[in-house]
Formats: sequence, C-alpha cells, structure tokens
Amino acid sequence: MTVVHEPLMTTDEFEKLAEAADRVGEGVRLEFIDGQLGAKAMPDGDHGCIIEWLIRTFLMLRPELWLFQEQGLKVGNYRNGRARPDGALARSGAFAGQPEWANPDPVLLVIEVTSHDQDTDSRDRQEKPPAYAHAGIPVYLLIDRDSCDVTVYSEPNGSRYQQKLTVEFGVTVTLPEPVNIELNTEPLKSWAK
Repeated sequence: MTVVHEPLMTTDEFEKLAEAADRVGEGVRLEFIDGQLGAKAMPDGDHGCIIEWLIRTFLMLRPELWLFQEQGLKVGNYRNGRARPDGALARSGAFAGQPEWANPDPVLLVIEVTSHDQDTDSRDRQEKPPAYAHAGIPVYLLIDRDSCDVTVYSEPNGSRYQQKLTVEFGVTVTLPEPVNIELNTEPLKSWAK
C-alpha cells in the first residue's frame, strides 16, 4: 500500500506565504518540497564562510560559472516543489530574467550546508536528494557539519541519484560531470562544530 500525503497548500498559496515571510524577515526561509511546507534556518557565520570558500574555489577552477546563493528553484515534478539551496552552480547570468522560482535546467550542481537545527536531517539528508534528482540537477553536494563529511550525489535518473559518495572533511573529492573538478575539503575542518 502506498501512503499519499495530502499537500498542506497549493503552490500558489505557498509562493504568497513565502513572499510574505521574506518581507517580515524573521530568520527563516520557507520551502515547499513533496507537497510539504518546511522552514530553513538562516545561516550562521561558519555557514557563510563555507559558502564564501566555495564561491572563491569555483571562481578559480571554473570562472565561467557562478554560485548563486538562495536562488529559488522549482524542484521535483511531484506536487510542484520549491526549494532555496544554499548554492546553485550555473553559468554566469543563467537566471537573468527568471522569476523568483526559476526553472532548474541551467543548474549543474546544488549545495546544501547543514544548519544546526532540528529539521536538518529530514530536509537536507532525506527530502532534498530525491527532489533535486526529480528536477534533473546533475550533482547535489551536501556539506554536513554535524558528521564532518561531504556527500556527493550524482547521476539522477528522474526519481533518485544513482551514485552517492561520502568522504570525511580533509579528503579531496571529485565533483563529476558536468562540474568536473577536484574539491579539497580540508578547509571545511575550520568551520565544523
């Protein structure tokens, strides 16, 4: 028997609620994944340092690309998901003229950096991988500050990622095609708790 979760609201209702929450600015960002409403904590200083390091790394290794922060993306073909990854790597200018919730087609890689909140496990480790795979995003990079490791998800098949590689902070990991870079994760040790 398949369990079907009824959505809490429509996508249009979610987008209005998310817009209102952004205006109020109370320290959370809303997401709508698999028909369920979720809140994402605002990043702390170490989280920001990780994103800064990634931006500098990608600029050096792939200068034609840009790491867009908090870009709203339409994810998953199931119940019209909406997510704001910590980073979306795409060609510079890829989102020019796009609405707040952009089509994910130009995205080569999404990045999530775990926050120290109660929803990290369900949001970043369980809900996001299939949502990003549904959207056809080639690579999902999860930087897990709780377990001090990096997980690279790749080869989406429409419902899930077929490849998953986890390495400890400090190990060099390959971000596969279409990103195709070696990422030395040693600096991440500085921002782990």
